Amino acid sequence: MLRTNLLIALALTAGLAAAQVPANLQIPAGNSVFAKGYAIGTQNYVCLPGASGLAWKFQGPQATVFLKIRWFNGEILQQIMTHYLSPSVAEAGMPARATWQSSVDTSAVWAKKIDESSDPAYVAPGAIPWFKLQAAGTQKGPTGGSILSRTTFIQRINTTGGVMPTTACSEAGALQFVPYTAEYVFYQADGSN
Repeated sequence: MLRTNLLIALALTAGLAAAQVPANLQIPAGNSVFAKGYAIGTQNYVCLPGASGLAWKFQGPQATVFLKIRWFNGEILQQIMTHYLSPSVAEAGMPARATWQSSVDTSAVWAKKIDESSDPAYVAPGAIPWFKLQAAGTQKGPTGGSILSRTTFIQRINTTGGVMPTTACSEAGALQFVPYTAEYVFYQADGSN
């Protein structure tokens, strides 16, 4: 297990570069990529009453984030994180935030969206927007693990699927789990290794 964790940690930090993104999603100078993961999961929607009747409302993401490792005869996926919605430890009383928790050391980061893009030069048709998020709270794992606790910014890029259902919403409380994929790029302040 220790060897597997070491290999994952080395792979997370090896040869990562900033992503090609629209100008509004670029990360401020003084921050560098330290991890990149490939998410497979769902964007979840719930049918709720609104001013003009029932409508789909975003409920939250639910995904597993993997590291792609080149191997002798191809590529393997190693789970490195889970992604979901939860209250931030740093923001008592605030709404739940997008959350990533390390599968390696259980450290976590909560983030708030600060910008998005649906620019068709980048975002595929029928895909959820790309995001730039800023850390809104972090937490070390119970044994001091700190992989995600150094996060300053996150980008959600290279998305597929996940868009709000276009079918009618006719039963309050009904749920729709819409499959999506994305890449998440994690940044830390320069010099914070």
